[in-house]
Amino acid sequence: MTDRHPLLQGLLGFGPHSGAHRVALRAGLSIAVPLLVLFSIDHVEWSIYAAFGAFTSLYGRSSDYADRLRMQSMAGAVLVTAVIGGVLVGLSPARSWLVIPLAAALAAGSAALSDRQRWHPPGALFPTFAFTACASIPSSPSALVPAIVVSVSVAAFSILLGATGAVRRGRSFAGARPEPRPIELRHVIRAAAGVLIAGTIATAIGIGHPYWAMVSAVVPLAAREFVPQLVRGVQRIVGTIIGLALAAVLLWWNPPTLVALLIVIVLQFAVELLVGRNYVLALLFITPLALLMVHLASPTSTTGLILDRGIETIVGVAVGVGVGYLTRPGTFSRR
Repeated sequence: MTDRHPLLQGLLGFGPHSGAHRVALRAGLSIAVPLLVLFSIDHVEWSIYAAFGAFTSLYGRSSDYADRLRMQSMAGAVLVTAVIGGVLVGLSPARSWLVIPLAAALAAGSAALSDRQRWHPPGALFPTFAFTACASIPSSPSALVPAIVVSVSVAAFSILLGATGAVRRGRSFAGARPEPRPIELRHVIRAAAGVLIAGTIATAIGIGHPYWAMVSAVVPLAAREFVPQLVRGVQRIVGTIIGLALAAVLLWWNPPTLVALLIVIVLQFAVELLVGRNYVLALLFITPLALLMVHLASPTSTTGLILDRGIETIVGVAVGVGVGYLTRPGTFSRR
């Protein structure tokens, strides 16, 4: 089965397990503990800050302990900055348009850091998601302190979880620092252009959650070549559309808050168990996970949420793949 077309392989193929259960356990714990603490103190509305801080645990899944610590520390700092910046933008009545150029700049910087420091997962997806989602929620100055405290503490907790294996096994955090990789300017420009164009289109036509278009635009652009970009884009659309069916069931059920939080924890575990093996299958859980977290932070119409996610995913992927195609090497060179 090794002669499959790259697109078919991307949709149907499975990667190796590669210790995914350990990554899934860390990811599940990094979100479970903060969410249950927030529930116990009756501040579930802060759960979105916890979720983005917990994204720190997703970095360096296959790295050694020293490299993972460096990667998670830098990625965690970027995610916390994105959360705080998003809350600050949310203070502005002009946040809908203000977020677009700022998100493009953040995507460019994150792409550059990802290239330079060899982040895994690569690209600007998680910082862009954290910034744009937080910026989309109208905020007040009183939200700033919880955003800082929750995101910083959860990111630190995630880094601590990532280091537990080394402590338990008596391993050293000292190690050879990997050689920095040169930053590819084309890659940085792609990320900024994708976010800028997708955000402008989605906002101009009045879709309810334009940040999903911006996030979806950077998904294919994490790859450097056009065919992998196309494969990732198709995976994003197919997986999201199927995942929306599960999301619709969960949102229309409208479970009690504690049950919803427990579902989020299970979904996070399932995502990390599958994302390295088959992205389409992982999206069956990523989609309801994202929608549940948004609904917990800022409840809204279920039908609108489902439709917005589907339309904006298609818009964002189309923009991302288009940017990738137009900026592929040799596009503008003379024959």
